[in-house]
Amino acid sequence: MRDFQFPGRSPVRATEAVAATSHPLATLAAIDMLRSGGNAMDAAVCAAAVQGVVEPQSTGIGGDCFVLYSPGGQGNVLAFNGSGRAPARATVGWYLEKGFDRIPLQGPHAVTVPGAVDAWSRLLEDHGRKGVAEALAPAIHYAENGYVVHDRVAFDWAEPETDLSADEHAARIFLPGGRAPKAGDVHRQPELAATLRIIAKHGRSGFYEGAVADDMVSRLNELGGLHTAEDFAATRGDYVAPVSTSYGGHEIHQMPPNNQGLTALLMLNLLSGFELGGLDPNGAERLHLEIEAGRLAYRDRDRYVGDQDHVPVPLKQLLSGAYADRLRAEIDRDRAMTHLPRVELPGSDTVYISIVDRDRNAVSFINSTYYSFGSGVVGPKTGIVLQNRGSSFRLDPAHPNAIAPGKRPMHTIMPGMATKNGRVVMPFGVMGGGYQPFGHVHLLTNMIDFGMDPQQALDAPRVFYNDDTVEAERGVPTDATEGLRRRGHRIAEPHHPLGGGQVVLIDWEKGTLTGASDPRKDGLALGY
Repeated sequence: MRDFQFPGRSPVRATEAVAATSHPLATLAAIDMLRSGGNAMDAAVCAAAVQGVVEPQSTGIGGDCFVLYSPGGQGNVLAFNGSGRAPARATVGWYLEKGFDRIPLQGPHAVTVPGAVDAWSRLLEDHGRKGVAEALAPAIHYAENGYVVHDRVAFDWAEPETDLSADEHAARIFLPGGRAPKAGDVHRQPELAATLRIIAKHGRSGFYEGAVADDMVSRLNELGGLHTAEDFAATRGDYVAPVSTSYGGHEIHQMPPNNQGLTALLMLNLLSGFELGGLDPNGAERLHLEIEAGRLAYRDRDRYVGDQDHVPVPLKQLLSGAYADRLRAEIDRDRAMTHLPRVELPGSDTVYISIVDRDRNAVSFINSTYYSFGSGVVGPKTGIVLQNRGSSFRLDPAHPNAIAPGKRPMHTIMPGMATKNGRVVMPFGVMGGGYQPFGHVHLLTNMIDFGMDPQQALDAPRVFYNDDTVEAERGVPTDATEGLRRRGHRIAEPHHPLGGGQVVLIDWEKGTLTGASDPRKDGLALGY
């Protein structure tokens, strides 16, 4: 139980249903959908659509999504890969011939075909009770009539002002009056509202064919992009088999490559060989072990992860106990490793949604346009912000994540699901670009090893190893940062809070649900 004399909030506890998102309007829309007869999947798509309006820097219909879903909370966990692909004309050779040494972070070449709308449509058709029109109705309302800009959204919105000003259509929509909106301002997106109405009427074809697709393709081509109408029309997501490992009596499920979810499982396998529960949860030794496990896991992520439709990924070997034992031997409890390659792990803006309904359908849902306002390219007539997931590709033809026609890039956004004895314990997720595997592991070990409730586990201070530096939030105790320095780590304060997450915990015996939402964002959990 938390100390009520300190700032903070309690987890949300309910019996019927709980929804947790990073924005109050999205959580409310999800609850309204549930109370009107929709299920967890209807509520998740509805919330994601709202966030695509009210958190435009983080997500939208110009991005991708991944979903883990358990009907009734029992049996197999279903996984859906809603990430888009490179244009059919995109080859390593083309970019090298044009003088590129990397895929740019912004502009048309950073854009992969968005997969979110296809995923939403398919998931609603297969698992929802309501249709696309009902799911999009609240988002249309906010885009058309306006919404109040929340504080974390305003904080994020201010940073990319220069990038937004470089695209006349982005500037017109997202820099009204020549500046980013401030907290408390009302913002409207009428072009996006009209686009959402077309999708509500025509479903996925309203996005991937016709006037909406033409607007995106023509703008990309105008800027030099390789995209075609055929690339958009051919977009289809896939049901895939999750990858999993055991930790602390739980099965932890992640998306398979092209997703980086494998990285969190590698970290858990390494940490399972240490008795974390006997350590100080905010102490130097626990944080050091987490950092070192992460450094090894990220090294393997960058070596092996790519689109499995194009390259083999040795999943069985990487997740084996013998492999974890071999890697774990590289960790010194008293000194930071010095033999690993430098890793640069950029952050990103993402939204994550966790929902469990009265029938215990459990959904773990993540949606993103990657960097703040994605590629910076905006459809002039549609108001769609296009993602920059293509910037993750490599231009080394021998690398598993090399760009290729129709290939998916290595993807950072990763929903999580924990089960025990064949039943879902919790859908969970921690967003934040490269930080996400660290975030998943920190959350899980906070709960499993240290007995924290979901809100305590999200509130707890975080560290992240990035670019040869340990970023330590201000909440990390001074004696812990000093202990990390003595172990050879360079310490710095991050420019932004590390990540943001949501959790819904199921107690099958009591028949209750416990939800939590990260204080690093504007959101909250609600239940009834």
